[in-house]
Amino acid sequence: MRIVVDTNVLMSGIFFGGMPGRILAAWREGRFELAVSPDIADEYARVGERLAQRFAGVDVQVVLDLIVRNAEVVPSTALPEPVCDDPDDDKFLACALTARADLIVSGDKKLLAVSGYEDVAVATPREFSDRWL
Repeated sequence: MRIVVDTNVLMSGIFFGGMPGRILAAWREGRFELAVSPDIADEYARVGERLAQRFAGVDVQVVLDLIVRNAEVVPSTALPEPVCDDPDDDKFLACALTARADLIVSGDKKLLAVSGYEDVAVATPREFSDRWL
């Protein structure tokens, strides 16, 4: 199974654990593949740096390096037309389509609202964990 993880899920997993942390642990155990585009990796780094300043003692770079080395990196592409109410979320759909990912894991309501676009499902961390982990 190949998935795309939204920034909110990744950062929650790194900084706070919980269900998103279980998802990251399952990825490290090889239970699914992670797909990422350069645009998404840039967002991960930008948000991670900002959070690392607020939460001392968390080395976000270690996880980001693992992602770059071990995830399937696909080219950043644009959708033919905007899909999400927040155009910034379209990069996750584009990555999922390019990588032929099974789904996107996100807690973002605007991204969840477009679940099913071009047969790409969007699931919350809880839904993903309950169904696939």
